[in-house]
Amino acid sequence: MSGLRRAIRTTLMPGFAGLKPPRWVFDAISGGVHSWCVYGENVQDQPQLAALGAALRSASSDLMIAIDEEGGEVTRLHYREGSPYPGAAVLGRMDDVDVTERVGARVGRELLSSGFTLALGPVADVNSDPRNPVIGTRSFGADPELVSRHVNAWIRGLRGTGAAACAKHFPGHGATALDSHLHLPTVEADAALLAERDLPPFAAAIAAGVDAIMTSHILLPEVDAEFPATFSARILQGILREQLGFAGVIVSDALDMQGASAEIGIPEAAVRALAAGCDLLCLGTGSSPELLAEIEERVIAAVNDGRLSADRLHRAAERVDELRSRAALGIARSRATDAALASASEPASHLELERIAASFNGTEAAAHWAAAHPRARVLRVESSANQAVGAAPWGPPASPGDILVTAETPMPWSDALPPGAAPADGIIIVGRDLHRHEFSRDGIASLRDDGVPTLTVEMGWPDPEWGADLETSGSTLRAGEAVRHLLAGSTR
Repeated sequence: MSGLRRAIRTTLMPGFAGLKPPRWVFDAISGGVHSWCVYGENVQDQPQLAALGAALRSASSDLMIAIDEEGGEVTRLHYREGSPYPGAAVLGRMDDVDVTERVGARVGRELLSSGFTLALGPVADVNSDPRNPVIGTRSFGADPELVSRHVNAWIRGLRGTGAAACAKHFPGHGATALDSHLHLPTVEADAALLAERDLPPFAAAIAAGVDAIMTSHILLPEVDAEFPATFSARILQGILREQLGFAGVIVSDALDMQGASAEIGIPEAAVRALAAGCDLLCLGTGSSPELLAEIEERVIAAVNDGRLSADRLHRAAERVDELRSRAALGIARSRATDAALASASEPASHLELERIAASFNGTEAAAHWAAAHPRARVLRVESSANQAVGAAPWGPPASPGDILVTAETPMPWSDALPPGAAPADGIIIVGRDLHRHEFSRDGIASLRDDGVPTLTVEMGWPDPEWGADLETSGSTLRAGEAVRHLLAGSTR
């Protein structure tokens, strides 16, 4: 195999379908593809996930296996049972960097004990636009200084275990009102605003020794009017490398996302990302041997045509090899056992739940309402999560008395209540992004029009123009447990 082909394969980080690695994955590993990423569709439960990690590592002990784990709404380690961590926005509201560092450390131990070496987290985006449909509670907050100190703490905690961290999504995905999984968002920010609002958390990540930084598929026309950040040398080389001094691995966000490849296809997106300065290409879940071969041939053609220099490609491969070697040492040094998983999943203490609940907005009034309506029922509003979050369980742990409504539930909701759900006892309405969905706004209005006592609990990013009674800024299982704890008087 030529040095050029080896370098290309070193820059690839595919995913795959299924709960076990298919045969072609082992063939690709033998051929020099040594970085892989695991997604939600690869997860059945924690023992299976650990077995998957072991199976991959059996093919090569120095593989770099990444997992999309942010310790919050986006979780893969706990994809089927829900995250045992509060989530980034809740940690930001608690604003205790020691707690955040401990969460990072727990994620790192879990990561290593399952055979993974690179966490695709934390989110370093400042969620400055409350309409943001894809970042939201994945961010530590809307204030650059607050986000910076928690990004730094989370990375310190995780890296202290020997695991590697990848901050995302450079140069900042927090000011978007579109989801780059589905569109190419445009952010109207010049270099000065970017430096003031969006870059400080990435500088904090670099100060914490972050191993990798992931790009975003967003267009910033006042910085680069032609290319999205993933394909922009001005942004990746000019800002990230030269201005911020980052010397680690630049990872592309998944190239199967519409914001990257909708118009040009994944192989061409790979060429453009490498030419702009990406070192490691996240390919997404739909990878196949045919796609890898097509990328390889397209990159070789780009080198031959002069669109991509061989030196750029070899330097990218060197950076990836350096990180892969360091990450493998994390596995070798790790003394994590099954106890690490147990410690992360064990029930939260009353003190922990009270601290989380204290960070919510509207805690005192909600507790008074619950005390006044001890027989209130929980009405859970189900709506689709964004692709990054996927199907991970959310919110308060299910109770036999809970009422479930969806967009298909007929109006008014009071007519849809099951027998035994006496409206006069009150209804606690729990949902994510209640304000974003017409059916949930109309359903809540219908209950109130019928005189039903209601308490609205918003577990997504709160909307300043549509205030819920209780705003948690997080929908993880742990945040949901804190809601149950707070409202215990109403859910007996």
